[in-house]
Amino acid sequence: MRSKKFLRAEQAALIWGVPAGLIAGVDEAGRGPLAGPVVAAAVILDDLNPIVGLADSKKLTALKRERLYDEIRAKALCCSIAEASVEEIDELNILQATLLAMRRAVEGLRLKPHKVLVDGNRLPVLDVLAEAIVKGDSKVPAISAASILAKVHRDRWCQQLHTQYPQYGFDAHKGYGTAAHLQALKEHGATPWHRTSFAPVAGVLK
Repeated sequence: MRSKKFLRAEQAALIWGVPAGLIAGVDEAGRGPLAGPVVAAAVILDDLNPIVGLADSKKLTALKRERLYDEIRAKALCCSIAEASVEEIDELNILQATLLAMRRAVEGLRLKPHKVLVDGNRLPVLDVLAEAIVKGDSKVPAISAASILAKVHRDRWCQQLHTQYPQYGFDAHKGYGTAAHLQALKEHGATPWHRTSFAPVAGVLK
């Protein structure tokens, strides 16, 4: 009788046409906001313990994301969430900081994947086989799961920041450059968590 481990590897090989091995999905959250870290997640799903309802995190309600976050953490073979800091974003630029967070997420997995599938068209530097998939968060369940973990983690971070700086409205705009956020920047200046390399923030600091 085949073991669960063998079946998982066989399923991965049949789906992706690669030699037997574990597949990790990777996605990020927080490239566009004016404040806070960029967050990446990596997930290796268990084919024998499926999760219903996985989708691009942006197409799910906050309540649905929260429920799936807990289910992914409970059912996935392993998962990892990592960040690149505001300082790293300002020093490296947002693209390189995002790739850094993705690499950290993959390296943080308890199990080493045979292949990594990354949402988008750019790949971080990894020591395993990797493939970039445009709109992968709506095509590949493991990437969908990673997008949900990253989004919920960052939204929770913004909620915590809101308790420190309620005048900025981080609970509502999540750091994005909304009219309300830009007005708060003009009135109150930038917090230590704002990305000074981003033009709207740099303009306030002049």
